[in-house]
Amino acid sequence: MTLAAVLLYLATVFATCHADGYIEQVAQQIHLLRPRSGAAGYRLQDVDCLSWRLAVETNNIRNWKLVPEKCEQYVGHYMLGKQYREDCEIVANTAIEYAKSLTLAGDGKDIWIFDIDETTLSNSPYYARSDVQFGALPYNDTKFNEWVAEGAAPPVPGSLRLYQTLLPLGFKIVFLTGTAERFKDIRISNLKAAGYHTWEKLILK
Repeated sequence: MTLAAVLLYLATVFATCHADGYIEQVAQQIHLLRPRSGAAGYRLQDVDCLSWRLAVETNNIRNWKLVPEKCEQYVGHYMLGKQYREDCEIVANTAIEYAKSLTLAGDGKDIWIFDIDETTLSNSPYYARSDVQFGALPYNDTKFNEWVAEGAAPPVPGSLRLYQTLLPLGFKIVFLTGTAERFKDIRISNLKAAGYHTWEKLILK
């Protein structure tokens, strides 16, 4: 066997082994239909958090009160991670496309209604607290009201951009929220600090 043939043989073997290793690596990266761990990589027993989340989002699980304890880190990883922001941006893009497709009457009655909690203002800093654990602990009305009273909620990703697009299009903005009337001044201050500076009406509980 000539030297050239030997070198060709070795190169072929190396390339084949490398390709096999690459294929195996790619195969391991394919997302499992039923993952055996949460989004943060923690092994889960009895509860498939991705399936639980899908069932909640499609309303197949109703009237749930708590996030499964084993899914706390999965939910937290999602809420504080890139995927949640991207999901919000897609929703905002769709809403902007719809708004731009409309022909407004221009009579001052073209209203766009926003909710506040988890629509324009995010409560993620509150849910990330150790005494809340992203909904894995029972809801505490007193603690949540204390959070609202801080007036420190940041804007939901994408929502501020949607708001900023709607104003020059001619929409009148209305905020509708279940927040108690006693928090009105705090809500106004929080909205303005987050970038929502103009609206037609703020309706509280």
